[in-house]
Amino acid sequence: MLLVQNLGVHFAGSYLFDNVSFRINKGNRVGLAGKNGAGKSTLLKILAKQQDSDEGDVVHEGEVSVGYLTQDIDFQKGRTVWEEAGQAFKQLNEIQKKIDYTNQQLTERTDYESDAYAQFIEDITVLTDRFSLLGGYTKDAEMEKILFGLGFTAEDFHRQTEEFSGGWRMRIELAKLLLQKHDVLLLDEPTNHLDIDSILWLEDFLQDYPGAVVLVSHDKQFLDNVTNRTLEIANKQVHDYKANYSRYIELRQERREKMEQAQKNQEQYIKHTEQLINKFRAKASKAATAQSLIKKLDKIDRIEVENEDVHKMNIRFASAVTPGKIIFELEDVGKAYGEKQIFDKVNFFVNRGEKLAFVGQNGQGKTTLARAMVDGLDHTGDIKLGHNVEVGYFAQNQAEVLNEKWTVLEEAEYASTEETRKQVRDVLGAFLFGGEAVEKKVSVLSGGERNRLALAKLLLKPFNVLVMDEPTNHLDIQSKEILKRALQNFDGTLILVSHDREFLDGLAKKVFEFRDGRVNEFLGGINEYLAERKAAGFREIEKVEIERVTTPKEEKPQLSQEEIKEQKRIKNKISKVEEEIASFESKIAELEKKFESTHSDEDLKNYDVMKLQLEDKMQEWEELMEQV
Repeated sequence: MLLVQNLGVHFAGSYLFDNVSFRINKGNRVGLAGKNGAGKSTLLKILAKQQDSDEGDVVHEGEVSVGYLTQDIDFQKGRTVWEEAGQAFKQLNEIQKKIDYTNQQLTERTDYESDAYAQFIEDITVLTDRFSLLGGYTKDAEMEKILFGLGFTAEDFHRQTEEFSGGWRMRIELAKLLLQKHDVLLLDEPTNHLDIDSILWLEDFLQDYPGAVVLVSHDKQFLDNVTNRTLEIANKQVHDYKANYSRYIELRQERREKMEQAQKNQEQYIKHTEQLINKFRAKASKAATAQSLIKKLDKIDRIEVENEDVHKMNIRFASAVTPGKIIFELEDVGKAYGEKQIFDKVNFFVNRGEKLAFVGQNGQGKTTLARAMVDGLDHTGDIKLGHNVEVGYFAQNQAEVLNEKWTVLEEAEYASTEETRKQVRDVLGAFLFGGEAVEKKVSVLSGGERNRLALAKLLLKPFNVLVMDEPTNHLDIQSKEILKRALQNFDGTLILVSHDREFLDGLAKKVFEFRDGRVNEFLGGINEYLAERKAAGFREIEKVEIERVTTPKEEKPQLSQEEIKEQKRIKNKISKVEEEIASFESKIAELEKKFESTHSDEDLKNYDVMKLQLEDKMQEWEELMEQV
C-alpha cells in the first residue's frame, strides 16, 4: 500500500532520518514510537505527502487513498455538525445532486416520447445504481454511528460547528476521516481531545478497520489495544517490531542489551587495533601493516546505542504539613450556566490520603467541580475545606501564569524550596527539559512545553493536596511514567481529572463518574469502574429484552358496533389497495425486464404512469394503516 524507499530528512544541519525504508501493508496497525523530537509527526506528514523529504521517496502503490488527521481545521461557517460530517461523501453528494436534477426533469417534462426524456430515464437508473453501490442509502446510518461513537448527541447534529470548542471540532474532523474509509489512515494523537467512552469506541473501530492504520499516540493502553506493529525512530533509523507497544518495549530492551554487548566488543576491538597501530608505527618494517589497520578502522560503522531513557528516574514530592482527616466536604453542590444544569445535589467527602479520579464525557462538569473545590468557582451548595489543607492545582491553562521574562530554570528554581532545589534539574529533565533547554526563555516555549514546565513546578512545592486536570495531555509515555510513580509515592491527597486509563490504573483507588447531571461514586480503580460500566450496560440490555417479552400488552377499550363496522371497512379497503399495489409492482417488473432487450415509447410512458400510480397507492395504504 505504502512503500518508503531510502528516506532522508535533514534538520538543523544533521539527519532526522537517514536511508530509511519500510512498507505499510493492508491490515497493519502501526504505532510510531520514539522520543519527543525524534520525528514521529514529521514522518506522518511525509507519508501523507504533506511534507517533502530531502532524499528517497514515498510511493502510494496503485490507487491507494490516504487519509491524514490534520491539526489545522478550517470549516465553512454556517454548517451544522451533520452537514460538515456529510462533506466526507463528496462523490455521493455529487451523485445526489444529479439524481435530484434528473428527477425534477422527469416530473416537470411532458415530452414522454422524446429522446431526451428517454435519456433522463436511463440516467436515473444508472445514477441510482451507482448511488446504491457506493453506500448512498446507508450513509446516514454510518454518520449517526460514528458521531454518536465520538460523543455527539442527536441535538448536537443540528448545532453550528462554530458553537463547538477546538477539541470538539477536532472530533468532527476525525468523524469525516473515518467516514471516508481510506485505504490508509494516518492519525496524530487522535485521543488528545476524547473522553474515555470515545476512546473505547475508537479502539473498537480501529481494531476492525479493513485498511491500514499508522498512528502517533502517548496513550500506552490505546496503542496496546489497537496496534499490531511498532516502528521505533531512534538514531536517525527506523526499527521494525511486529508487536504492540508493551511487547515492543520488551523486545527493544532485549535488542538494546545485545547492542550494548556488541558495542562493548567493538570498542575492545578498536582499542586493541589502535594499540597495534601505535606499536607498528614505530617500526619501519611494519608501517604498511599499520596503514592497513588504520584503513580497517576507518571503514568500521561505529555501533550507536541510544541514551538511556529518563523513565528510570525517581522523583519525590516535597514534604508538607499533615492536614486534618477531612480534606473536602461537599453538600448539595450544584452548578448551572444559564438554564443548563451541569450537575446538582453533589454530596461526598474526601478523606486525607485518598487518591481519586473524576471521569466522564467532556462537558459533564469534571473541570467545573474541580475549580469549584479549589478556586471557589461560583456554585450552589456548600464546599468546606479541611484544617491545614494546602492545595496545589494544575489546570489545563496553567501555562498562562508563567513569567515570560524568565528562563525555564529560573521559573523552576523560583517554585522550589530549600529541600527540593537540588532536584530542580532532575525534575526538569524528567519533563524533557534537559541540557541547554533549561536556558530557554518561557516566552519562546510552545503550549506543550509551557504545560510541562507548570507540571514540573508543581512537583517542587510542598503541597498536601493535589488537584490535577488532564496532567498527561502534553507528556510522552516516559514522562507520564515518571509522574505516575511520583504520584504513587505522594503521601498526600490526590484528585485527578483524566481520560488516560493507563495513567489512572494503579493510581486512583476511587472513581467519581460524571454522567447526565449526576456524580456517581465507584469504589475501586479505573479498570473496576470500566468493568462495572460494561456489566451495567449488559444488564440494561437484558432488562429491555425481558420487558419486551414479559410486559403485557395494554388491553384496548371495547369498540361500539359502528366502530367495529368502520374498522372492518378500512381493513377491506387495505386488502384491496394491497392487491392493487401488488398488481402495479408486477406490471412494473415486467416492463423493467422488457427494457433489458427492447422497448417502445408507449412502454416508457406506461412505466412512468404506473410508477406514479404506485406511489399514490402506497400513500393511500399508509394513511389507511394509521386508522386501524
